[in-house]
Amino acid sequence: MKKLTAIFTVLLLLAMTIPVVAASAVNKDGYYKGIKLCGKVKVVEHFADIKVQVVDSFPDLKVKVVDSFPDDIGEWKFVEYGEDFTVQFVDSFPDIKIKYVTSFPGVE
Repeated sequence: MKKLTAIFTVLLLLAMTIPVVAASAVNKDGYYKGIKLCGKVKVVEHFADIKVQVVDSFPDLKVKVVDSFPDDIGEWKFVEYGEDFTVQFVDSFPDIKIKYVTSFPGVE
């Protein structure tokens, strides 16, 4: 029993020394589950493609709202129809976290 406790203690100490790296839901190319995170976006209340939380720090994606040509990752144009994907804004349990910016949109 003492041997088992000693082994458990050593394993616990080793686990505490391993750095924790938070993985982003958005890959480095700007995709979330196959959805390219740029283009025309429709806001919906239910059954969205992506649940989004707006944050001030540590976003998965920096978003710049544009009026035309949302061609680069992080550039979103909000529309009522003809969307590329839909989002639902939530306060908890998001799929991705975004931060609104006026320049340099894209993956954090």
